[in-house]
Amino acid sequence: MAQDAIALLESDHHRVEELFREYKSAGDPSAKFDLAQVICMELTLHTMVEEEIFYPAFARATGDEEMLEHALKEHQEVKDLIARVPAAENLDGVVEAIKQHTLHHIEEERRGMFAKARASGMELATLGGRIQTRRAEVAETVQNA
Repeated sequence: MAQDAIALLESDHHRVEELFREYKSAGDPSAKFDLAQVICMELTLHTMVEEEIFYPAFARATGDEEMLEHALKEHQEVKDLIARVPAAENLDGVVEAIKQHTLHHIEEERRGMFAKARASGMELATLGGRIQTRRAEVAETVQNA
């Protein structure tokens, strides 16, 4: 049986929180850049599956367009920051901004969207399966590129 969609998304949250801690403790600029790239990849994949799969299901189940629009706006803010990473002169500053925006967004999802999703009776196991399938497709595409 597929893992619950919220559990999968929370797993992503924990992974990126750990990556931010690793970044902060890394001393070597090359290691920091590599970690920043991993953080950006993880966040890009996470936002993609949320926007393609979880958010539309959330909107259908709850009808809460305001919460959805707010989450999408926060995603766009993080995407805009991610786009700055490759040419960033102050990588630490950009990663810190990504971290602050991301942690704020995670907290809002945990307190609001995820609680509302659970209460709505969404088919979270089915959505989890779709998320896992989509991730596997993207991973295969990246590996074959």
